[in-house]
Amino acid sequence: MQSNSDETLNQGTLSTGALPAGPVRTMITLTVMLSAIMVLLDMTIANVSLPHMMGALGVTSEQITWVLTSYSMAEAICIPLASFLSLKMGVRRLLLVSVAGFITTSALCGQADSLTEMVIFRTLQGGFGAAVIPLSQSIMVEIYPKEERGKAMALFAVGILLGPILGPTVGGIITENMDWRWIFYVNVPIGAGCLLLLYLFVHLDGRGKSSIDWPLVFGMAIGIGLLQMVLERGNEDGWFSSNTILFSSVIAVIAWIFFIRRSFRTRGDIAPMWLLKDRNLFVSCIVMSGFSMGMLGITQLQPMMLEQLLNYPVETTGFVMAPRGIAAALVLLSIAPFIDRFNPRVLIFIGLLLNCLSSYLMMQYSLEIDISWILFPSIIQGAGMGLVFAPLSQLAYTTLSPNQVVGGAVIFNLCRTLGGSFGISILNTFFSQTQQKEWHALGGGVTPDNPVIQQFAAAQQIGITDPGFIARITHVLQEQSSMLAFVYTFGFIAISYFLLIPFLLFFKNKAANTPPE
Repeated sequence: MQSNSDETLNQGTLSTGALPAGPVRTMITLTVMLSAIMVLLDMTIANVSLPHMMGALGVTSEQITWVLTSYSMAEAICIPLASFLSLKMGVRRLLLVSVAGFITTSALCGQADSLTEMVIFRTLQGGFGAAVIPLSQSIMVEIYPKEERGKAMALFAVGILLGPILGPTVGGIITENMDWRWIFYVNVPIGAGCLLLLYLFVHLDGRGKSSIDWPLVFGMAIGIGLLQMVLERGNEDGWFSSNTILFSSVIAVIAWIFFIRRSFRTRGDIAPMWLLKDRNLFVSCIVMSGFSMGMLGITQLQPMMLEQLLNYPVETTGFVMAPRGIAAALVLLSIAPFIDRFNPRVLIFIGLLLNCLSSYLMMQYSLEIDISWILFPSIIQGAGMGLVFAPLSQLAYTTLSPNQVVGGAVIFNLCRTLGGSFGISILNTFFSQTQQKEWHALGGGVTPDNPVIQQFAAAQQIGITDPGFIARITHVLQEQSSMLAFVYTFGFIAISYFLLIPFLLFFKNKAANTPPE
């Protein structure tokens, strides 16, 4: 089936007239940023509350992870539908429906009494929230003139970076001082405010001719859904030693090949992967995927280290993680008025170097570090995140014509989401394997005839074969092997950031007004 994509996308453009005036544009900016922060916060806000949910819902630690998996799977599947739905319903109506549905399902998550109910409501919550991010970003691109597009992306990046980074902080505070159910209930008043502001200030239409390609939809849903499930469950289930993971991976690969080939052939408006023919968008998606791998990987690994090895309380861990997001926001707000004067590739280069530096500093961690060693690299990393995300988003849309902005935002944010999932999965696997390897390496030297072990036992005034001494040695081995695994994983992340730098050479700066051939 061949669709007239140029006609469809031209009719689907967000611009319906002159750009909004200053005060109105400011209110639209605040509205879409607040909506994005609310949705992104829910990606990580539940992480620290999982132990409390286990008791309330009566499930195991393995089962409770579906609270996170169901949300991410639904979000990843529904993001590509945003471009089609915006043409069908209009940008304003789709945003209102998405936020209203997000509020409702958040309230339902808060009152869930079983795992089944929670997974169903979290799936719906992720599905409703999926369109908010790409639509919000495309609105920011459309309401600012081209010469201020860097400023628009800097402001939007504040919400994109603050949401997932501050999620554990907000979740920890609410869980410790109120009840875990309030991590969902809090979306109701915030969402109601977003809904009112969207109704009052966002009047962009964007409706146009659209057609639905059901084979592509099914291929996309199966491919993205199974891939997300494999990434979420793979490490826990032993990867390809599990028949479920192996079978799901094969089906996911087949579905992805079908989905991408059909998108390029039909050039339709559902998940327009054919827009990746645009070089800037393609390179931006690669860099964003790799950058998200490290960014979300660190935001998951560092709380584990703080709580499991350094014995930080949940609430303290949240506060210690917060400076990363605050630093990113301060850098973005500081450079926003001037960002369009700089070469975006230079800013991304500096940002990647700062992320490499912060990851290298984290390789110096030990069990004796104080809180300053946690905060200093985090602040450097937050500054680097701000310098990467905003100009990278700016470059992604530089060579896209206005009628392709929504489709470009859909693909860009899909890569951000999948990149984060790949990162968490790869880094968790690397961490687990490294921890096991270091355990065996260190444990090989723990023998009764080792003079160091004998001296340590003598200092403790206890026998080498005493059960208490053996338990102590086992605990020390566990701590040291875990810390080494964290250190090597941070080094892995530093290398991944460095490998993204050569891709900056492939960007084009010149804007284009025509679709990619």
